[in-house]
Amino acid sequence: MSFDLVAIANTLRASAGISAKADISAVAARLGLTGQTVAVGDDCAAIPDGDGFLLLAIEGFINEFVAADPWFAGWCGVMVNISDVVAMGGRPIAVVDAVWANGEDGAAPVLDGMQAAAETFGVPIVGGHTNIRTDRGQLSVAILGRARRLLTSFDARPGDRLIAAVDHRGRYRVPFNNWEAATTAPPERLRADLDILPDIAEAGLAYAAKDISQGGIVGTAIMLAECSDVGIEIDLKAIPVPDGVAMDRWLQTFPSFGYLLAVPEENAAVVLERFAKRDIVAAVIGAVTPGSQIAVTADGKRELIRDHQATPLMQLAREAAL
Repeated sequence: MSFDLVAIANTLRASAGISAKADISAVAARLGLTGQTVAVGDDCAAIPDGDGFLLLAIEGFINEFVAADPWFAGWCGVMVNISDVVAMGGRPIAVVDAVWANGEDGAAPVLDGMQAAAETFGVPIVGGHTNIRTDRGQLSVAILGRARRLLTSFDARPGDRLIAAVDHRGRYRVPFNNWEAATTAPPERLRADLDILPDIAEAGLAYAAKDISQGGIVGTAIMLAECSDVGIEIDLKAIPVPDGVAMDRWLQTFPSFGYLLAVPEENAAVVLERFAKRDIVAAVIGAVTPGSQIAVTADGKRELIRDHQATPLMQLAREAAL
């Protein structure tokens, strides 16, 4: 695959999906979310509970997305919360929702999408909040999960291999950069796939992971690097890309099943095999390095995307969470 490294780097530096993550720092500072026993700024809040952790996460959706594709917005409300729990080595327990809509008819597709995802993934909707007397549809969904051992954004270490694992058996949900590989997949397969990361965590094969979010592979790597106070080098030629998809678009894609893991080098082959057994495409796409630079490389060339010490994104580095 050939591509223009400089053009891709310029696109990534200007990515709205990445820059939007800066909003996290302002909200966390306003609420005083620092000095926690378990770090703030991860995919879920993790609360020590007996021999493990309770996991709490919440997702809100932009109005344009809910208006343009309400059924899929409902589906994503459940799915992306499940992904957050799984990214931290957890297993989902239940979700609650808050729905705003113009009457029952306006709420119906969102609720139908949520119900379909809940049934498919086997994670029940157990309550929430409803307002169907508004002229603007909105959606927020929260989840409860539990982990025995955590995968976090704060435990990547220099020398770790960076592994990307993405289910390629899908297609884009136009007009957005959502790679949709779940709505028509067998439920039993999707449920079994949710065990891969918790099993990796419980086996002690990795300690750091994040789900690939709206910032795409590189944006997610920036967040992982900043939280762990490390650098990351990504070899674009090592990234598997679905047939017919351009590299610049794939790097900005939000996949329905997609994770980055920082894995000790001696465990990388075993972790890759865990995904291969489930027919999930996984590959070592780079390395965790000392320092604070996140860069992309190809054919011996290198482009710096961000230096999180010089230009923090979320301002939630590891020492802020101790």
